[in-house]
Amino acid sequence: MTTIGLTLPQLGPVVSAALVRDFVQQADAMGFDNLWVQDHFLYALDQSGDYGGSATEQPEVYRSVWAPTELLAAVAAWTRRMELGTSILVGGNHWPAQLANRLATVDQLSDGRLSVVGLSVGWSEEEHRAVGVDPTTRGRRMDDFVPALRACWGDDPVEYHGDFFDIGPAIMRPKPSRTPRFMSGMYSKPGLARTARDFDLWNPGSIPIDAVVAGLDGINAQRPEGKAPVGAIYRMAQQSTSGKRLTVDEMTVRVEECVTAGLDGVIVETNFCDEITSPGEWLDVLANLKALVDAAHS
Repeated sequence: MTTIGLTLPQLGPVVSAALVRDFVQQADAMGFDNLWVQDHFLYALDQSGDYGGSATEQPEVYRSVWAPTELLAAVAAWTRRMELGTSILVGGNHWPAQLANRLATVDQLSDGRLSVVGLSVGWSEEEHRAVGVDPTTRGRRMDDFVPALRACWGDDPVEYHGDFFDIGPAIMRPKPSRTPRFMSGMYSKPGLARTARDFDLWNPGSIPIDAVVAGLDGINAQRPEGKAPVGAIYRMAQQSTSGKRLTVDEMTVRVEECVTAGLDGVIVETNFCDEITSPGEWLDVLANLKALVDAAHS
């Protein structure tokens, strides 16, 4: 079955605890399957390099971003059914041993509903430098990150020694009740090779579904023998960072295409919608998306 989920209200000045609580409870009543967070923590006033989205510059809503694992912990207390995931955490913003502990805590708080951990190398040089990470190492660091994180969730005593991370031997608890699936947000040739080697899912967005299927074929052609094929959860923005809009009808057709293609899921992004200037407007946007749930579950 193709699941249908939502990115949480996380970006911009409208976000509040009350809004997030109302949003997830409304989403639950509408039948959405899962909820997702993304990952940025500063808005560079003097940006190096290119912005990684569809716009030419980083959108203003990134001036305020709520922290992903803390937001998931709150949502874990406000929901009982929907699964939780990250789309996408930036590897350079984190250290695997600490992230393993935070995510395992979220899983325990949610009674085992952390189902997917999405990771990518990120684009912000300023964020990497702010946490003491050399941005030129972000690809090689990701090569070490996923094995280290998996090791932290293995049997105690935990031990991992790599080029970037040196962990244990140590006791590391809690563990997640099940190991979440790892999802890649990478598109480059090296990133797709990492996806084939280390991940369970791919998180493409803003490309036609036939291109997603072709991308999966290319990833799985590189997949190590004996590993299950990599699947895909498609990310779809109602309004992109460059301002391009999809109507609800167009989004519904895209969900139907994902179902027909046998994709694992769809994530709907609403954080960039221009019409959202108040909590009520955010909930109105959500209320108009019921057709997407029906399309995914038909």
